[in-house]
Amino acid sequence: MSWTNDRVDTLTKLWNDGESASTIARRLGEVTRNAVIGKVHRLGLAGRTNQSRKRNAARPRALFPAHSPSRKIRSEPRARRDWQSRSHAKPKRSPVLPELGAPPDRLITVQSLTGITCRWPIGDPKMHGFHFCGRAKPEGRPYCGHHAASAFR
Repeated sequence: MSWTNDRVDTLTKLWNDGESASTIARRLGEVTRNAVIGKVHRLGLAGRTNQSRKRNAARPRALFPAHSPSRKIRSEPRARRDWQSRSHAKPKRSPVLPELGAPPDRLITVQSLTGITCRWPIGDPKMHGFHFCGRAKPEGRPYCGHHAASAFR
Protein backbone atom coordinates (compact mmCIF):
# COMPACT_ATOMS: atom_id res chain seq x y z
CA MET A 1 0.00 0.00 0.00
CA SER A 2 1.33 3.43 -0.84
CA TRP A 3 0.23 6.81 0.40
CA THR A 4 -1.23 8.56 -2.63
CA ASN A 5 -2.14 12.23 -2.57
CA ASP A 6 -5.85 11.35 -2.37
CA ARG A 7 -5.31 9.05 0.59
CA VAL A 8 -3.17 11.66 2.38
CA ASP A 9 -5.88 14.31 1.79
CA THR A 10 -8.54 11.94 3.16
CA LEU A 11 -6.34 11.13 6.16
CA THR A 12 -5.74 14.84 6.86
CA LYS A 13 -9.45 15.71 6.59
CA LEU A 14 -10.58 12.85 8.82
CA TRP A 15 -7.85 13.57 11.37
CA ASN A 16 -8.77 17.25 11.55
CA ASP A 17 -12.45 16.25 11.93
CA GLY A 18 -11.46 14.38 15.11
CA GLU A 19 -11.77 10.80 13.86
CA SER A 20 -9.70 8.14 15.63
CA ALA A 21 -6.76 6.42 13.96
CA SER A 22 -8.70 3.14 13.97
CA THR A 23 -11.67 4.72 12.22
CA ILE A 24 -9.42 6.34 9.62
CA ALA A 25 -7.65 3.01 8.98
CA ARG A 26 -10.99 1.27 8.39
CA ARG A 27 -12.16 4.06 6.06
CA LEU A 28 -8.96 4.02 3.99
CA GLY A 29 -8.71 0.22 3.88
CA GLU A 30 -5.51 -1.82 3.49
CA VAL A 31 -3.82 0.22 6.23
CA THR A 32 -3.38 -0.36 9.95
CA ARG A 33 -4.06 1.97 12.83
CA ASN A 34 -0.31 2.20 13.51
CA ALA A 35 0.37 3.14 9.88
CA VAL A 36 -2.16 5.98 10.21
CA ILE A 37 -0.53 7.19 13.43
CA GLY A 38 2.92 7.05 11.81
CA LYS A 39 1.75 9.03 8.78
CA VAL A 40 0.08 11.62 11.03
CA HIS A 41 3.39 12.12 12.84
CA ARG A 42 5.38 12.31 9.60
CA LEU A 43 2.94 14.88 8.21
CA GLY A 44 3.25 16.90 11.39
CA LEU A 45 -0.50 17.10 11.92
CA ALA A 46 -1.65 18.59 15.20
CA GLY A 47 -1.80 16.05 18.01
CA ARG A 48 -4.86 15.60 20.14
CA THR A 49 -5.13 15.26 23.89
CA ASN A 50 -6.12 12.03 25.46
CA GLN A 51 -9.85 11.80 26.26
CA SER A 52 -9.21 10.43 29.75
CA ARG A 53 -7.11 13.51 30.54
CA LYS A 54 -9.97 15.74 29.44
CA ARG A 55 -12.38 13.90 31.72
CA ASN A 56 -10.03 14.17 34.72
CA ALA A 57 -9.43 17.86 34.11
CA ALA A 58 -13.18 18.52 33.98
CA ARG A 59 -13.71 17.21 37.52
CA PRO A 60 -14.14 19.88 40.16
CA ARG A 61 -11.22 20.28 42.55
CA ALA A 62 -13.54 20.00 45.58
CA LEU A 63 -13.74 16.24 45.04
CA PHE A 64 -10.04 15.91 45.85
CA PRO A 65 -9.42 17.67 49.17
CA ALA A 66 -5.83 18.29 50.20
CA HIS A 67 -6.28 16.40 53.47
CA SER A 68 -8.64 13.50 53.66
CA PRO A 69 -10.59 13.42 56.93
CA SER A 70 -9.74 9.75 57.33
CA ARG A 71 -6.01 10.43 57.18
CA LYS A 72 -4.30 10.99 60.53
CA ILE A 73 -2.47 14.31 60.69
CA ARG A 74 0.91 13.94 62.34
CA SER A 75 2.01 16.65 64.70
CA GLU A 76 5.62 15.64 65.34
CA PRO A 77 8.42 14.93 62.91
CA ARG A 78 8.71 11.33 61.79
CA ALA A 79 12.27 10.92 63.09
CA ARG A 80 11.21 11.83 66.65
CA ARG A 81 8.17 9.53 66.54
CA ASP A 82 10.27 6.64 65.25
CA TRP A 83 12.92 7.17 67.93
CA GLN A 84 10.31 7.31 70.70
CA SER A 85 8.49 4.24 69.45
CA ARG A 86 11.75 2.27 69.39
CA SER A 87 12.84 3.42 72.85
CA HIS A 88 9.53 2.46 74.49
CA ALA A 89 8.94 -0.72 72.57
CA LYS A 90 8.48 -3.85 74.62
CA PRO A 91 11.26 -6.37 74.15
CA LYS A 92 10.19 -9.42 72.17
CA ARG A 93 10.01 -12.54 74.26
CA SER A 94 11.34 -15.78 72.95
CA PRO A 95 8.67 -18.45 72.73
CA VAL A 96 8.86 -21.09 75.41
CA LEU A 97 10.13 -24.24 73.77
CA PRO A 98 8.76 -27.57 74.95
CA GLU A 99 11.19 -29.89 76.63
CA LEU A 100 13.16 -32.25 74.45
CA GLY A 101 12.51 -35.89 75.19
CA ALA A 102 15.22 -38.48 75.47
CA PRO A 103 17.28 -38.83 72.29
CA PRO A 104 17.01 -42.04 70.29
CA ASP A 105 19.48 -44.84 71.00
CA ARG A 106 21.20 -44.44 67.63
CA LEU A 107 21.73 -41.68 65.05
CA ILE A 108 18.80 -41.30 62.68
CA THR A 109 19.88 -41.02 59.05
CA VAL A 110 17.81 -40.40 55.94
CA GLN A 111 17.49 -44.13 55.41
CA SER A 112 16.17 -44.74 58.94
CA LEU A 113 13.53 -41.93 59.04
CA THR A 114 9.98 -43.19 59.58
CA GLY A 115 6.55 -41.56 59.68
CA ILE A 116 6.78 -40.95 63.43
CA THR A 117 10.34 -39.56 63.70
CA CYS A 118 11.25 -35.88 63.84
CA ARG A 119 12.97 -34.71 60.66
CA TRP A 120 14.90 -31.81 62.23
CA PRO A 121 18.43 -31.84 60.78
CA ILE A 122 21.33 -31.77 63.23
CA GLY A 123 24.77 -30.83 61.98
CA ASP A 124 26.16 -30.12 58.53
CA PRO A 125 24.92 -32.48 55.79
CA LYS A 126 28.40 -32.44 54.21
CA MET A 127 30.12 -33.61 57.39
CA HIS A 128 30.39 -37.02 58.97
CA GLY A 129 27.95 -37.48 61.85
CA PHE A 130 25.05 -35.57 60.28
CA HIS A 131 21.72 -36.95 61.51
CA PHE A 132 18.13 -36.07 62.32
CA CYS A 133 16.47 -35.49 65.70
CA GLY A 134 14.52 -38.75 65.53
CA ARG A 135 12.30 -38.09 68.57
CA ALA A 136 8.58 -38.93 68.37
CA LYS A 137 6.44 -36.33 66.58
CA PRO A 138 2.69 -35.74 66.23
CA GLU A 139 1.07 -37.23 63.15
CA GLY A 140 0.88 -34.83 60.22
CA ARG A 141 3.80 -32.73 61.46
CA PRO A 142 7.41 -32.94 60.28
CA TYR A 143 9.01 -32.09 63.66
CA CYS A 144 8.69 -32.89 67.34
CA GLY A 145 7.11 -30.25 69.62
CA HIS A 146 10.44 -28.61 70.48
CA HIS A 147 11.64 -28.23 66.89
CA ALA A 148 8.17 -27.28 65.62
CA ALA A 149 8.16 -24.36 68.09
CA SER A 150 11.54 -23.26 66.70
CA ALA A 151 10.55 -23.69 63.07
CA PHE A 152 7.08 -22.11 63.17
CA ARG A 153 7.60 -19.03 65.36
